[in-house]
Amino acid sequence: MKSIRKAVIIDGVRTPFLDSGGAYSQLMTYELGGKAIAGLMSKTGIDSSRVDMLTMGTVLHEIETSNVARESMLSAGLPATIPAYTTSMAGLSASVGFANLCDMIALGRIDVGIAAGVESFSDIPIRYSQKIRRAAMKVRHNSSAKNIFKNLAKLRPSDLKPEVPTGTDFTTRKTMGVCAEQMVQKFKVSREDCDAFTVRSHKLAIEAMNQGHFDGTIIPVQVPGFQQPITQDNTPREDSNIQKLSTMRTIFSKSGVITAAGSSRFTDGSAALLVTSQEAAQEMGLQPLAEVVDYQLAAVKDLETEMLLGPAVSIPELLARNKLSMADIGVWELHEAFAAQILVNLACMQRGEFAEEYYGGVVPGELPLAKLNTWGGSLSLGNPFAATGIRLLTTAAKRLKAEKAKYAVVSSCAGGGLGAAILIKNMEKNT
Repeated sequence: MKSIRKAVIIDGVRTPFLDSGGAYSQLMTYELGGKAIAGLMSKTGIDSSRVDMLTMGTVLHEIETSNVARESMLSAGLPATIPAYTTSMAGLSASVGFANLCDMIALGRIDVGIAAGVESFSDIPIRYSQKIRRAAMKVRHNSSAKNIFKNLAKLRPSDLKPEVPTGTDFTTRKTMGVCAEQMVQKFKVSREDCDAFTVRSHKLAIEAMNQGHFDGTIIPVQVPGFQQPITQDNTPREDSNIQKLSTMRTIFSKSGVITAAGSSRFTDGSAALLVTSQEAAQEMGLQPLAEVVDYQLAAVKDLETEMLLGPAVSIPELLARNKLSMADIGVWELHEAFAAQILVNLACMQRGEFAEEYYGGVVPGELPLAKLNTWGGSLSLGNPFAATGIRLLTTAAKRLKAEKAKYAVVSSCAGGGLGAAILIKNMEKNT
C-alpha cells in the first residue's frame, strides 16, 4: 500500500441553475449530468485517459438510469474504461462521493477523479400505487386472460392515482420545512432575521454575478429547441427586499417563520469537480485551487427537532480534530436549505447547553456572517440537491484564492438528520 498522499482540488464547473419546469425539462437527468462533466473536461483540458474514477451524487433516482454516474459520463464522451458509481446520502450525496475520491487518492488507489452531482426536479420519478405495481408483477408472471381479469378486479379507481414524491422524511413522515419550523420552536430565531438573511443571499449572489466571480465556473448549456445557449442562473432575485418579504405568508406553520422566499427552491442543475493527487497535478502541469485537509460526517440525535442541524454537529468535531478555531477559518460555505435553518445552526454553535450535549461542553463560538456565503447561497442560487454540494466546494476553493484566506469549511445539512463538513486549505498559504 502506498503512503498517505494529499488530494487537491483542480477546478470545478456547473451548469446554470434553473427553476424546475424550465429549459432543462426536456433533458433526462443523465443528459444534464453529462453537460457538467463535458464542461469540466473542456475547461481543464486534461486527457480523459488520465481519469481513474468518477462519482456522481443524486437524490431523485431515475430507475432507467440507476447508475446515473455511468450514463452521465458516457453521454459526456468519456471512455467506457473509466469506472463510475452513483452516491446517495440525501443532500450530502455529492459530498460523500467527493470524500470517497479523496480517500482513494490518499491511499494511492487512484490519481485522478471527478466528483459530480446532478438533480432534475423537472424529471422526477412518478410511480403508480403499490397495488398497481403488485398487480402488474403478478400479471407479468402469468399473463393469461383469467389472471389479468382477476387482478384487475381487485383494483379500485383510487389505486390509479400516481404517486408523486413529496420530499417527506420516511421516518418522521414530515417535510424538511416542517422539521425546520420545529427547530425554530426549540432554538428560537425571529422572522425578521430570517427575512434579512434571505435578502442578504440574493444581494450577494447578484453582486457576485456582476463582479464576474462565476465567470468560467458556469458553463453554457445548449438545449435542443433553444437558439442560444443558456449561460446564467435564473434563480437570484434583484427585487428581493425586506418590505416585500415581510408581507409574505408562512408556508409550513401559521405561527412559524418560514416563507417561500426563505426556502431554497427546487432547481435543475449539475456540477462537476476535478480532484487529483498533488503529484498527478504537478505531472500534468495543473495548478490546484486548494488542498483537501479533512472531512467529517455526522448525524443528529433528535430527528424531530434537530433534523437540519448537520453543520452544527459536524463542524465543531472537524475543527477540534485539526486543532482549529472558528477564527482560523477565513471562508465559510454553508448550504442554505432555509434561512431559519442557517440561523439556528449558527445559534446552536454558540450555546452552552448544545455544546454540553454534543461537544462535551466546549462551545465552538461565533461563525462570522462577514465570512459566510459571500457569493450568495442556495436561497438565491437555487438547490439542485446533489449539485449543490459540488457548487459549495468549487465556490469555497475559488473564494480562498480570491480572498487570500488560508482555510475554508464547506458544510451541509441533509434529510435524515445527516451532516457533513469538509476542510480545505489555500495552497498558497502554507505558513
